[in-house]
Amino acid sequence: MRLVLIVLMLFCAGPALAQAITPAQVLAAAVNQVIRPSVAAFKNRANGLESAMGGLCAAPSDRALGIARQQFGLTAQAYGRIEFLRIGPLMEDNRADRLLFWPDRRGIGLRQVQAILAEEDASATEVMGLRDKSVAVQGLGALEFVLFGTDAEGLLGADGAFRCRYGQAIAANISSIADQVAMGWYRYDGVASHLTRPVPENYDYRSETEALEALVGLLSHGLEGLRDTRVNPFIAQGEAAANPKQALLWRSGLTMAMIAANIEGMEALVAGSGLARAVGAEHGGLDNSIAFEFRNAHRAIGLVTLPVEQAVADEKQALALDYLVIVTQSLQGLIGEQLSGALGLSVGFSSLDGD
Repeated sequence: MRLVLIVLMLFCAGPALAQAITPAQVLAAAVNQVIRPSVAAFKNRANGLESAMGGLCAAPSDRALGIARQQFGLTAQAYGRIEFLRIGPLMEDNRADRLLFWPDRRGIGLRQVQAILAEEDASATEVMGLRDKSVAVQGLGALEFVLFGTDAEGLLGADGAFRCRYGQAIAANISSIADQVAMGWYRYDGVASHLTRPVPENYDYRSETEALEALVGLLSHGLEGLRDTRVNPFIAQGEAAANPKQALLWRSGLTMAMIAANIEGMEALVAGSGLARAVGAEHGGLDNSIAFEFRNAHRAIGLVTLPVEQAVADEKQALALDYLVIVTQSLQGLIGEQLSGALGLSVGFSSLDGD
């Protein structure tokens, strides 16, 4: 009978024990189980993209072009999963903008890329020369136009040799930046050690509270950025018509895949770190509420099956995009306000609001 009572007590205590996670455990799991594997995955995909572009330029063919396009998609989505990690290595040396210059509402980047192709600017075919140019011509957006934009079919013939060399230089640049981002998260006395072992002597994270505020801030601002720079610009709002050409990576058909990758990256950080389980018993339902809304986001994304220019004209799929906006607002409230409050944190202004 005593054994039965002990088993019953342990069973009843299960949920409470599952929530017994400390800030130190959250920070260590965030870095070691989520962030480092994610940046390593991006590095590996970017290295594969560089190899694929090299193969395409060396021996152009339909198969080689297909491989390069596939590797582009895989790399873009791997970046989408870490894009919200706007601290440390990604924010050094202007890497975030060099990897993906967006939004580009005035089409400045597109015009610069088209000028390089029209003039056959040889300096753009070398990584060092490319690095000296505008950030808009050296990342994923520029490579998308090379691989999927106007006259991309020329990559299969001699007339596309310059275009391919330019694309190869972009891929090499992306790969180099990805290597630097990954190494930065393993650097001694870098952002990883400061997040997981905050001390008053650090210039950035001097306490566990400041480190947790950084994680929650990344999520809250990441959700805001997803909504305001990925979804809202191309959907119909009020009397304003939809504008699908304001969608990220619409030429390659990767708009929704990138949005999904953004959601996956943030969801992984919440779940993998246990961030929403480091709250008091009175807030024990927050973890489930956040997970529920992430599932709603995936459901909304899954309903958008047409290319964005067709999806915005389809009533059901347009409604799914509208619902996605609502879900991101809900998630931002749950994480940036409720979770932040439950953890006793203060999440600062977003970089998107000008403050």
